[in-house]
Amino acid sequence: MAIEPFFIAQIGRTVGLYGDLKLHLHTDFPEQFKVGHTLKSSRGDLTISDLNPNRGTIRFIGYESVESAKKLTNVKLYANEEETKAYCHLEKDEYFWFDIIGCTVKEKEIILGTVDDIQRMLDLDYLVIKTDQSLVEAGMPKEFLLPYIPRYIVKTDIETKTVLTQDAKDILEAS
Repeated sequence: MAIEPFFIAQIGRTVGLYGDLKLHLHTDFPEQFKVGHTLKSSRGDLTISDLNPNRGTIRFIGYESVESAKKLTNVKLYANEEETKAYCHLEKDEYFWFDIIGCTVKEKEIILGTVDDIQRMLDLDYLVIKTDQSLVEAGMPKEFLLPYIPRYIVKTDIETKTVLTQDAKDILEAS
């Protein structure tokens, strides 16, 4: 299943005299940004010619003057699933959001629902779970939020597209 490209950064104002631009990351994987790497944008493909992570600046081939770089202010940068998997390294028990979205959420043998989205609030990720229809018919809310922390998440298996939980049903019932 192909997923649409997703937003990973936004370009800000120009900095200096050579077309450098502020880079506002919206990703947990800054390693996606390397000199020579081409990114998708709302203005077409952009190839990185210079990058300064300490200053939070980026420059693109063909936009090496302040005048030309200004055309990129507020442009959004995107990556797709294939590029993300190629450029981003995960540690053990870490997963990409796009691998978790669509997983069935279970507690013991009860299907609570399906991960519809993931929201980050402060430094914590929450699964947005679309409640299983049988539970909605029994009076439960149509969706609920579940913190993605060991207190509630027993195991995530992206091969079987399943998230096993504990005490998540209590959160659903209290929603």
